[in-house]
Amino acid sequence: MENVTTGNEFLLLGLTGVQMLRPFFFVIFLMVYLINLVGNGAILVIAILEPKLHSPMYFFLGNLSCLDICYSSVTLPKVLVNLLSTRRAISFLGCITQLHFFHFLGSTEAILLAIMAFDRFVAICNPLRYTVIMNPQMCILLAVVAWITSFFYALMHSLMTARLNFCHSHKLNHFFCDVKPLLELACNNTLLNQRLLSVVTGSISMGAFFLTLLSYFYIICSLLFKNKSCRILHKALSTCASHFMVVCLFYGPVGFTYTRPASATSMSQDCMVAIIYSAVTPVLNPLIYTLRNKEVMLALKKTFGSKLFEYCQQHH
Repeated sequence: MENVTTGNEFLLLGLTGVQMLRPFFFVIFLMVYLINLVGNGAILVIAILEPKLHSPMYFFLGNLSCLDICYSSVTLPKVLVNLLSTRRAISFLGCITQLHFFHFLGSTEAILLAIMAFDRFVAICNPLRYTVIMNPQMCILLAVVAWITSFFYALMHSLMTARLNFCHSHKLNHFFCDVKPLLELACNNTLLNQRLLSVVTGSISMGAFFLTLLSYFYIICSLLFKNKSCRILHKALSTCASHFMVVCLFYGPVGFTYTRPASATSMSQDCMVAIIYSAVTPVLNPLIYTLRNKEVMLALKKTFGSKLFEYCQQHH
């Protein structure tokens, strides 16, 4: 029954067709998902509860952690179910819904990373006016713009894909529903869909990447020409280094996937690359920020260390 589908559903071929490897992949992806939930959940909690972290930088970091939890939750639970199931089907509505939220949250993260770079640019290059420029209202406005813009961007892709007819095979060579593998199955003319994917998705991802790089270029120039203190230079660059690592891990695979034309040979490559930005990057984000950020480490110890101490006292 594994390869049988109805006309209103798709078969996700997944990561491997080898039955013996599925338990191994299940354990790996379950661990990745749990680490993601715990790591990003912890950052989200301290960003809300710790007064010392009530600043623009940690407001956006909290948004990023929330995004990463939701982003991986769009794909990984279904992947885990399919790895244990003999019938890896997803309904047409479920497929379009998954596609919508994947692009919605992915686009939001791309824009949010650019906003976080701008925040660091203002903090380092214009510190005296930082609290005036990045006031609470501006931070909320930037976050809302990122979320709303991405919602309508994803709605474009979901509506344009939903109108297609899939009259041939319903077997998706992927582990989740995405635009490119669905276009491969469509019997309509998909030229407009492919152009929207390349132009609009490419513009958002590469545009955000360019703005991020521009912010870091100005930061480095400002530090090199205006600051003579090695200690201040090292501290500022260390703060930005963690964010830049996240940026490279996210924009690199996304650019590789969505700026190239779809082909039968590229689908397997896209599937492997998708693991990086849908599963690996959300896990690495909290590790990078906590290991390289003393304020976050102290807040984690204060928040969860005290809770653990109270729990131990109550049970003794």
